[in-house]
Amino acid sequence: MLTLRPYQEAAIASIYGYFQSHKGNPLVVIPTAGGKSLVMAAFIEGVLKAWPDQRILIVTHVRELIAQNHAEMIGLWPEAPAGIYSAGLGKREAQARILFAGIQSIHRRAQEVGHTDLVLIDEAHLIPGDTSTMYRRFLDGLARINPALKVIGLTATPFRLDSGMLHEGKNALFTDIAYEAPVRDLIDAGYLSPLVSKQPATRLDVSKVGTRAGDFIQRDLAAAVDKEAITRAAVSEIIEHGRDRKSWLAFCSGVEHARHVAEEFARQGITCRTIFGDTPKGERDAIVAAFKRGEIRALASMGVLTTGFNAPAVDLIALLRPTKSAGLYVQMVGRGTRLAPGKENCLVLDFAGNVRRHGPIDLVRPRRPGEAGGGEAPTKVCPMCESIIALSATECPDCGHVFPAREVKIAPTAATLPVLSPKVQWLTVHGVSYSRHDKLGGRPSLKVTYSCGLKSYSEWVCIEHQDYARQKAAEWWRKRAPGSPVPLTVDEAIAQAKHLASPSAISVRPSGRYVEVSGHRFDPCPNPTPASAPSATGNLVGLAGSTGISASSTRAAMPAAGTSAAGPVRTSAMGGRA
Repeated sequence: MLTLRPYQEAAIASIYGYFQSHKGNPLVVIPTAGGKSLVMAAFIEGVLKAWPDQRILIVTHVRELIAQNHAEMIGLWPEAPAGIYSAGLGKREAQARILFAGIQSIHRRAQEVGHTDLVLIDEAHLIPGDTSTMYRRFLDGLARINPALKVIGLTATPFRLDSGMLHEGKNALFTDIAYEAPVRDLIDAGYLSPLVSKQPATRLDVSKVGTRAGDFIQRDLAAAVDKEAITRAAVSEIIEHGRDRKSWLAFCSGVEHARHVAEEFARQGITCRTIFGDTPKGERDAIVAAFKRGEIRALASMGVLTTGFNAPAVDLIALLRPTKSAGLYVQMVGRGTRLAPGKENCLVLDFAGNVRRHGPIDLVRPRRPGEAGGGEAPTKVCPMCESIIALSATECPDCGHVFPAREVKIAPTAATLPVLSPKVQWLTVHGVSYSRHDKLGGRPSLKVTYSCGLKSYSEWVCIEHQDYARQKAAEWWRKRAPGSPVPLTVDEAIAQAKHLASPSAISVRPSGRYVEVSGHRFDPCPNPTPASAPSATGNLVGLAGSTGISASSTRAAMPAAGTSAAGPVRTSAMGGRA
């Protein structure tokens, strides 16, 4: 029987918690290789075993993902009433209760699909912001059939190049982030493969390449990068660094560039094949299978190995494609985070300057629309409200979070830029104090100071804020006072602080030029053992219905199907038909 990891259980619980207090379309953010397919399958199984009348549609745009998600569903629940609607897979099972579909095949088929209660969109970051796209028209068609339709997006990168965060902006389809599993935490916990980086000597010069729609102009980029001498030097470095590594991916700047890279690998004695969007299905499947068996050491591609490509053994990634897209950067590097036998880590060779351009992948956040671009932006992200602010700012202008005083350090001599942020450091907590922090013209926050020997570290909890900052504050409070209502004001929080459980240790890590509190360890844990937990057998858990509480809050068992604390009900917890 498959066992869900703690963060996968939390992701499922967060969905129930969200719909108990919200009416929007939430996002669930799980890093590449974090098991989104299993989360979807376990969630769907639980819903249908509790409420058998529900109709669920899982939509994506990649044939491999359709097949992968369907296979995960059947592997978890062999009797699942699941079908596929995809021209690429040769199936049109439109009436299946659980329908895995390709948007290209189904976008004109809302009437044929009929009444749907819940739509899960995999790789949600690929939905364009335009309201007239295939996804939007299709969802509008389903909503006309069932106005109570609910939509959940799943992605590893909750942002787009052209419009910033997926849940922000005038035409945003999604309304909130219900749950996010940080990639750094999953790596530290051993669920994902660590990433390491070395600075190659060969650099791709894109200083004269223009920008269009937020990224480098494709034709000009390929012309600037696809130089014989540069390709030969880069391939030589890849071979040198990869001598003890078995499975290599090279992300290239164009079709011809990828072909030239593959030819140079062959000239230097390395087996390498290319895959493109127009590679015939049979040929592509055969190449990928041979790559996974180790018969092909390297794959060179342009744009088609970033989504739905699952090769756990990949232990070297060569970035030969400069991009201004933070999402594309994270997707490329994420191909190396899967675990595999004998694999200690994945080496990222960044010839393209993407790490310098975007920063470590676990700290990436895109610029919001209208913000200036170009060059290496001296920015940082507020850990409380996720606003992107100037690196030199000592206080967040949006939520009032105060950054710790700058620590002066001697710069390391190595030229390597980390593709992951530094690992956290755990410190014993000897005492905790609480105070009010007032910001001129802004809302107050709760300042929490931890005494750790000769040093103290502070964090700011946005009790009186709204949206994401309030959600994080509520989560923070619930961890320390299970079952207790979250205060509405900072003064209330201070008055009740004596009842809060104190962490035995905190983790701290560098954040730009500062150090931030990144985690808390409770001994013993203040959260009681849940009455039950999400499992592969459909035993699902909801969250206490408190506005803004995220998945790590106190969990409580959901009522049995068709009942509630007040007696029988006619509509499901997912808001479906009576």
